[in-house]
Order: sequence, then structure tokens, then C-alpha cells
Amino acid sequence: MNAMNFTEPEERVALRAAVAELGKKYGHEYYAKQARAGLKTEELWSEAGRLGYLGVNLPEEYGGGGAGIADLAAVLEELAAAGSPLLLMVVSPAICGTVISRFGTDEQKKRWLPGIADGTRRMVFAITEPDAGSNSHKITTTAKRDGDGWVLSGRKVYISGVDEADAVLVVGRTEDAKTGKLKPALFTVPTDAPGFEYRQIEMDIISPEKQFGLFLDDVHLPAEALVGEEDAAIAQLFAGLNPERIMGASFSLGIARYALGKAVAYANERKVWGGVPIGSHQGLAHPLAEIKIELELAKLMTQKAASLYDSGDDFGAGESANMAKYAAAEVAIRAVDQAVQTHGGNGLASEYGLGTLVTAVRLGRIAPVSREMVLNFVGQHSLGLPRSY
Repeated sequence: MNAMNFTEPEERVALRAAVAELGKKYGHEYYAKQARAGLKTEELWSEAGRLGYLGVNLPEEYGGGGAGIADLAAVLEELAAAGSPLLLMVVSPAICGTVISRFGTDEQKKRWLPGIADGTRRMVFAITEPDAGSNSHKITTTAKRDGDGWVLSGRKVYISGVDEADAVLVVGRTEDAKTGKLKPALFTVPTDAPGFEYRQIEMDIISPEKQFGLFLDDVHLPAEALVGEEDAAIAQLFAGLNPERIMGASFSLGIARYALGKAVAYANERKVWGGVPIGSHQGLAHPLAEIKIELELAKLMTQKAASLYDSGDDFGAGESANMAKYAAAEVAIRAVDQAVQTHGGNGLASEYGLGTLVTAVRLGRIAPVSREMVLNFVGQHSLGLPRSY
């Protein structure tokens, strides 16, 4: 993104247009139908992979597009704006693909990246635990040395898409031989590994992607399951969390665009009380205009975060990514709520494609990091206030 005129490169503009066409081909009706039937969006995912959209951020030598997280975020935003937000894009190519690209061995890159790039393989991410949440310093999933390999034990919760995944990038902890203290470490765990079990968590969200609890009972892993350096895992972990927040923001932005588009179209077409469109009344026009402003502001912050990340500024990207994720989640909630209100009773009728999003956008305030933790981060790191937790 050009820092002076705030316009995206021609290549990304063209990418957005192409992805928008693909999204239109499927749309929200397809997405909701699959979700309600307990099915996946396999056709859309596979076509996006074949066209190279899922791996635009991954290295060219491993089948990717050689671009950055800004381009992958654009892909997710456009698909969500067409009514098909693919949650697994946040975890498979963005988090796992980025971590392995930056820190994996040549063998790990060869094994995982081509399939992640073309959509034929999926890897999901597991950090959250029942008692620790996402606090990597309180994680109890532990990896112990077993000859040349490892034995991994612990629990994870609210892990997306495990039933679709070939492997899970698990955040565990290893013991420091010098101090005896535990430190974070990342492991690739095949979903068919002995001792690895997952159970679905029933949710009130209508989504093709399901949530799971993981149980790791002495899962034996080879040495090559460790991703990157054992002593640098905390840096590697946060290298994956910035893309997660950027993609989470893009997920929310796309849904907000979809909802706002539906609301504006209805407000222009629906006529009552004298035959004028309801959008001519300020009681509807002003809330929609406010959402448009907030949407554009959130989008700019998301683009800033992606630009900083792609330039190598991990710390600067962290501040912007948290702000972007916060702003995008808030505007998505407002957009869907106002779209429903604009439609009146029709807003919750399946025909209009909004009711399925009411709980979906609420998730943005909770995951991948809660709005309260974002505010903690901004208070401490951006404003220099005392740490509150």
C-alpha cells in the first residue's frame, strides 16, 4: 500500500476483483446452505486453492504467490464481502503457513507449504486452553524429550476446523535444561497420531467450521515435529499472531461490507409512508453513513497493519493489528445489527441472508483475542500506562 496516496497496488486491486467474482459465484446462500446442512464449503475452498488465492502469501518455491499477508487479507475480505467468510484462511495459510515459511526447516516447508498453498492440505492452530485462555505463559500442554523425539500431553479448547485438518500446529511448553522453567514451543501434530483425540463443542453459530476440544495423551512425535528453534519459540509464536489479528480484522471487514451492502440496497428499494424509499429518512441514512465511515477507518488500519508486517516491523504491526482487529469487530457488529434493523422483520428471515451473521460477528469481540486484551495492550504499549494484568 502506497504510504502517500493510500491506494493499493494494481496487482492487489486486480486480485480483489478476481476473488470478488469467485465469491459471487458461490455467495452467502451457498455458504449458509452448507453450514445448515452440517457440510463444508469444500467446493469454494478447492477452487480458491486451484486459482492460487489461498497461498498468495506463501513463497513461490513452495507453490505460493510470493506476496504478503496484505494480499491474503484482501482475498479473505473479498470472499467475506461476497457472503462466504472462510474462517480456515485465518489459521491454515495465515498463521501456520506464515510460521512454517519463516521458521520451518526445508523439510517442513516441502512437506506442508505446497498443500497449504493449493488448499489440498489444511493445518489448524491450537493455543487456547481451558484454564490459560490464550496466555502462552500459563499453558500447561507440555512436551518432554523422548530420545530424539518428544512426548506431548495436554488439553486445548475452541480449536477451529480440526475435523478438516491434516495436522495441528500446537503451542506447548518445554523445560529449559538450565533453569528448569517452561518455555513455549511449537509442534506439528498429525490429526491421526495415536493419543490425539478431538471432540466437537456444540455452538450456536451457524458456520461450516466447527470448534473442538483437543486431548493429547502422551502423543509421541519425531524430532522434526518441532518448528523452528526451541529457544526462540516465543518470537515464532508472535510472528503467527500478528497475521491472525490482521486476518481476523479482514474477516470482520468483509462481513461488515456484505451487511452494509444488503442494508443499502434494501433502503433504496423499500418504500413506505408515501412511497419514498426508506433510505431517504435520516433515521436510517445516518446510521448507515456512520457505519460506512467506521468501516473505511477500520480498513485503513488493517491495511497499515498488513503493510507494517510485510515490511518486517513485527512490533509496529502488533500495535496496528490489535487496533485493526478491535475496530473491524466493532463495525461488523454495528453493520449487521443495523442491516437487520433496516430490514425490519425481514432481517431475520432466511431469505435475506443476515440472521446467520448475528452471532458470527459477535465472535470478533472474543477471538482471536478479546477486546479487553486489545485495550490492555493499547493502554500498556501505546499509552505507557501501568500493566493491569
